[in-house]
Amino acid sequence: MATLTENAYGKLLSRVRPRVIKTEEENERAIAEIEALDIRAAQGHPLTPEEAQLGELLTALILQFEAARYPLGHAAPIDSLRNLMEVRQLRQRDLIPVFGASSVVSDVLNGKRSISKTHARKLAEFFKVPVSLFI
Repeated sequence: MATLTENAYGKLLSRVRPRVIKTEEENERAIAEIEALDIRAAQGHPLTPEEAQLGELLTALILQFEAARYPLGHAAPIDSLRNLMEVRQLRQRDLIPVFGASSVVSDVLNGKRSISKTHARKLAEFFKVPVSLFI
């Protein structure tokens, strides 16, 4: 990881002024800052170490606010999987690389087989989410 320049990070923090999020408006502002960073990165401009650090900070603040404001509880692993598939418009065949065989994907999605710890780790990596969603 590249070295963070304190002076540059301080200037960035001064411009964005991140703080504990207490309102929807503050949350939307933080989300807009992250989206701006994402757009910049998607346009081929790699984030500086300072921008990456700011993105991590804003993400933590947003997650803290949303977890307190919109508690979800823990969904069943299969429900988490189905939800992620729906949101990302994936089909059963898209998960074959994770499960190794279409029959295993089918069995899991039809409730005939539970998600193993190995598959939970692979799913977490595939979807870039915490493994706890599938356990």
